[in-house]
Amino acid sequence: MRAETLRGEPGSAPRRPGRALTGLAVRQIRLSTGVVLAAAAGMSALVAWQYQTTFAGVLNAPALQALAANPAIRTLFGPPVALDDPGGFTVWRTGTPVAVLVAVWAVLSATRLTRGEEESGHWNLLLAAPIRKTALVSRALLVLAAGVVLVGIAVAAALVAAGTSATGAVLHAADIVAVGLGFAALGALAAQVLPTRGAATGLSVAVLGAMLLMRMVADGVQALAWLHWVTPFGLVAEVQPYAANRPVPLLVLAVVPPVLLAGAVVAAIRRDVGAGLVTVAATRRARTRLLGSVGAFAIRRSIGPVVGWVLGIASYYLLIGLLTHSLTEFVTDNPRFAELAAAAGFGGLGKASGYAAAMYGLLAIPVGVYAAARIAAVRADEVDRHSVLLLAQPVSRSHLVGVEIAAAVGGVFVLLTGAGVATWAGATAVDAELGLGASLTGVLNIAPIALLCLGAAVLALGWTPRAVLAIGSLPAAGGFLLQVLAQSTGAPRWVGQLSPFAHIASVPATSANWAGVAGLSATACGLASIGVIGYARRDLAA
Repeated sequence: MRAETLRGEPGSAPRRPGRALTGLAVRQIRLSTGVVLAAAAGMSALVAWQYQTTFAGVLNAPALQALAANPAIRTLFGPPVALDDPGGFTVWRTGTPVAVLVAVWAVLSATRLTRGEEESGHWNLLLAAPIRKTALVSRALLVLAAGVVLVGIAVAAALVAAGTSATGAVLHAADIVAVGLGFAALGALAAQVLPTRGAATGLSVAVLGAMLLMRMVADGVQALAWLHWVTPFGLVAEVQPYAANRPVPLLVLAVVPPVLLAGAVVAAIRRDVGAGLVTVAATRRARTRLLGSVGAFAIRRSIGPVVGWVLGIASYYLLIGLLTHSLTEFVTDNPRFAELAAAAGFGGLGKASGYAAAMYGLLAIPVGVYAAARIAAVRADEVDRHSVLLLAQPVSRSHLVGVEIAAAVGGVFVLLTGAGVATWAGATAVDAELGLGASLTGVLNIAPIALLCLGAAVLALGWTPRAVLAIGSLPAAGGFLLQVLAQSTGAPRWVGQLSPFAHIASVPATSANWAGVAGLSATACGLASIGVIGYARRDLAA
């Protein structure tokens, strides 16, 4: 924020600092709020509508009993409750994914708003003026809280518009809001306590993952069902919208955000500018590994993110592998569910190879987002002026972005390999018929989609740098949603062909579509090349 932002333009009335800070926070998250709002509301409305057109009348009592008794189904999606109601089915199918989406967005936004600008030095003049850190933190969190509430309102409105009960819709939306506010407050607290924004984000996301894993354990192991009451995702399940409609778990969940928020404000008062309550040593031995060249430095920058992403993805796909036998057996014993899954875009679930192929299709989304995030980090370093000295060296910008692209490609294949090995290990542990070669072939089959995300991100870096992450994530996230919509609505074939997922086969269940793989890979290379040209020609931080 510049000084003119607070003074106003010449001849205009000066702006109040507090109002200017609020406006800055709104500008920083308005785009991401819109994206999350559209995704959460759209996903909820789509599943509710799909239920009424596809699932209504086919989920009879025996089918529901089979679902409820299957531990794999309970572990992945939670206990099946009110599946004879479109709202209950929607909450069961999308409740956890939407809650996780909002929670991750809230954490990332909270650490960015409350620590990112300060860490980059943009708030130095502001904090030297009569503006306290507590004011910055409080106003940023108020804006973020408003964004979370807007997402909740959109989810409730979408469910009501889809014809579900208003009571259940409001309770489900309140669950989403409570989870989002809780993790926003957690991110803000971590940002005040830990020495860097990156450490705060990492810790908060790790807590989120632990809470989600705890919910899965509580759902899969009846003796540990009490764990629902110590994880926000479990408390959300205890509310049971469209069924019992219990307000007590929601009230318990609502206690957490104010407590964490109060802790964040207190920590902001006690810490120094540019530091957290937890301090690091002022001096340490120089770490000069991988600093000998631009390429080595790109690898060094990517090691930390790759380790974090591969641990998260491999942990999830280890669980997917462990559930292979249970889920394939369930689908085999209940052919009607196999038909419904095929209608929703997940065919062949009765065999381990088909089940793995379906799960690997989902893998393209996080890996594609990782690739886009690595290019977005290049843009962030440019805006924060962290890369000024590097850009001042006698090295072309094409070479600089080229080594970052190469490092991102390497990271993509590390993530895919980790997921493939983890799935194979889990499947082997339960004696499922999924070999290591088949598993690795399946994960590498979706590499072109992740590379397409990388190419789109580089294209955005060169020509529309303000939207690198959004444009880079579009081929995977948007492509998957388009495929599901096209299959669910019976859209013309050409609509489905717009999705990159339509051009890859279900490997290892079938043979690879080499023409599609080559076409997507060539498109990714073309997008990246155009992006590199734009990056080399445009002004910095433009």
